[in-house]
Amino acid sequence: MPIMNGVEVSRRLKALRSRTEVLILTMHESEELLTEVILAGVRGVLFKSDARKHLIFAVEALLDGRPYFTSALLEKLLQDYQSNKQNRTDMLLTSREQSVVQLIAEGHTNKSISEILKLSVKTVETHRASAMRKLRMSSTAELVRYAIRVRLVSP
Repeated sequence: MPIMNGVEVSRRLKALRSRTEVLILTMHESEELLTEVILAGVRGVLFKSDARKHLIFAVEALLDGRPYFTSALLEKLLQDYQSNKQNRTDMLLTSREQSVVQLIAEGHTNKSISEILKLSVKTVETHRASAMRKLRMSSTAELVRYAIRVRLVSP
């Protein structure tokens, strides 16, 4: 999505206390993305490869107010969680930091990001610096590689 990704849309819906349930279809299995999806309040996730078998069940579950995650997804989350030795909660980006990182990776300047997000350039710089600190990165190139790795943008 050009300005917001599915995780950001989900966060905004939850912030509005919308009763809209979100079902994310993804082909990406990165731990960071799956963690962000769950933290954003998404209650349904399918890998695109599983959609043919599970889509109707997922929609029905969400309509009934139940979450839906395929066993393959839960297995992936459990495996990632168990193999992760480092506590990464301090590394998670806020939704605003994530938006800034996404726009940086898409090639926008601080000034254009400030116009898109309706923030001051200084605030954009603060979010950028905070994201880089949390991710322990020292260059924009590292930030762009991170955005590609967690699928904020396509390569």
